[in-house]
Amino acid sequence: MKVKSAVKLGTVATFAAVILAACGSSSNSSSEASKQTLNWMEASALPSMDSATATDVVSGETLNNTGEGLLRFGKNSSVHPGVAKSYKVSKDGKTYTFNLRKSNWSNGDKVTAKDFVYAWQRTVNPKTASQYAYMYAPVKNANEIMTSKKPVSSLGVKAVGDYKVVVTLTQATDYFPSLAASPMFFPQNKTVVQKYGKKYATNAQNNVYNGPFKLTYWTGTSDNWTLSKNSKYWNAKNVKLKKINFKTMKDPQTSLSQYQSGKLDATYLSGQQPKNYKNDKQYVERKGASTFYIELNQRKDTMMKNKKARQALSLAINRKQFVDKVLADGSSQAKGLVSTGLMSYKGKDFNTASAVPEATSQDLTKAKKLWKEALKETGRSSYDLTLTADDTPAAKNTLEFVQSQWSKLDNIKVTNQSLPFKTRLSRSENGQFQAVVSGWGADYPDAISFLEMFTKTNSYNRGKWVNASYDKDIAAADGKDANNEAARWTDLVDAQKTLLKDQGVIPLYQQGRSQLVKSNVKGVIYFPTGANWDFSKAYIAK
Repeated sequence: MKVKSAVKLGTVATFAAVILAACGSSSNSSSEASKQTLNWMEASALPSMDSATATDVVSGETLNNTGEGLLRFGKNSSVHPGVAKSYKVSKDGKTYTFNLRKSNWSNGDKVTAKDFVYAWQRTVNPKTASQYAYMYAPVKNANEIMTSKKPVSSLGVKAVGDYKVVVTLTQATDYFPSLAASPMFFPQNKTVVQKYGKKYATNAQNNVYNGPFKLTYWTGTSDNWTLSKNSKYWNAKNVKLKKINFKTMKDPQTSLSQYQSGKLDATYLSGQQPKNYKNDKQYVERKGASTFYIELNQRKDTMMKNKKARQALSLAINRKQFVDKVLADGSSQAKGLVSTGLMSYKGKDFNTASAVPEATSQDLTKAKKLWKEALKETGRSSYDLTLTADDTPAAKNTLEFVQSQWSKLDNIKVTNQSLPFKTRLSRSENGQFQAVVSGWGADYPDAISFLEMFTKTNSYNRGKWVNASYDKDIAAADGKDANNEAARWTDLVDAQKTLLKDQGVIPLYQQGRSQLVKSNVKGVIYFPTGANWDFSKAYIAK
């Protein structure tokens, strides 16, 4: 498809990379080498290191630095050779032939074509219960395998010898190279997976790595984890960092204090901090291709199934006040589920084409009217609602603000529930919530990366919102219109309009993150989409 997909997110020119600071030549002196340790702050702990089942940004970031797929994301919206040194595409766009370089796992085993076949089959196997399996939809027979209609062995990927992978797609898919560079398409070492069984990837030791770094400390529950340079990586000679220490810091003031004392090389800012440091030379603002939204559990609750109730809850929220006065970190009001700047066609941004203003704006008078009608229609005089979110500073701010907005409605009692990231994920997956603050970042620069989540059978549709017209449009965009530029654009635009008009979810804001980064930290690459960070070219300057 020829839809223009360059990400225009603030100063981010493309989806692939933004360099923190200009890369320069680094000294090879032993004294500098001994200082090649980066201390990095994260707001949430690492939940998973199984590329088949991981779902969150922190896991994706860590996998992206400890693993490598057939291709690897690069700058200027490109993908470049990873484990595959080259590849060819058939004239009809349905067959990709990847020629692998000779490379190794961190335990010395060879990385072969069979490792990709095994990993891909394991991910689409219904027994694995991978929430990301739907990303394999373009690969031949993937959908049939996921619904147990065909055997796993029929997946359109095969090994030709040790160093050639042939992938057959159901139809030409222009963004497939971006999928091949994503963590959920990384290889896995079958011997290691089977050796550890259920304990595979649950700590640093029960895994092997084929990327620039290897995970050398992580208990599976620890708030801190460590990456060390992987000497077995095929391009290890160009990896300068010796170690990366990740520290989970939930209190922004504690994190800032550690940054100021030299214990951290980077820290995220929140609250009043961005305003205080906006003119600092070490201040950096990130615009991400990620949207935060509230998902309402429509499985059994008649109130959450009521369209007027959902619309009332959305109309009660003043998003501009929230991003300007509460977050104040570069985030912006959400215009839809899809992030603004992700995708455009004939010069028009996707959110401009699919705008439904009343789904993302405030009208308290209308909200109160709709809420009163919803109570009456569901036979209620009042309603108790629990809003769940993570226990990060931004999430807690979101809970408090939304609670204050919803409390302006009549006959509603709103209770906030703040949970550790892993716990919140688990409860979301199991439908154990009434309303939950969720976030999604695009894995590649296409609106389908967001919209596909809310089809009827998608595992990420945790509130179980269902709309036949929506599903039909998504199926057309992925199917009969996949290579019809204009028709596919219309399908996707209509799908978002349907989602917003029915208030299937309540979009809140498009994430912007403010950081302080030490001036001697060079070469770190930021991705607005996907796994966010690549440290393979980073180093600490003298």
